[in-house]
Amino acid sequence: MSDQAPAPPGDSREELLKRAMTAFKKRFKLTKLDQESKLGGMRPMTGKPPPLTGIVPPREFPMDVWQELAKQGKIKDSGGGFFRLP
Repeated sequence: MSDQAPAPPGDSREELLKRAMTAFKKRFKLTKLDQESKLGGMRPMTGKPPPLTGIVPPREFPMDVWQELAKQGKIKDSGGGFFRLP
């Protein structure tokens, strides 16, 4: 059994993908800000934070939505259930 919620009824596929992409961008941004705000989170040689390589997408949307967005090139599959912006 999957731990992800089914898609809300009555939503068109395009609307679902659009909402999923908005949720992904929001989570990616918050994760990046959280990572950058950590004390000692800077790389010693450059003084920059390490790059964010991927996040687990919001679970409100099924995995096939994320795979479809990756197929469309809007996000990239990093493997292991992680995705990132292209």
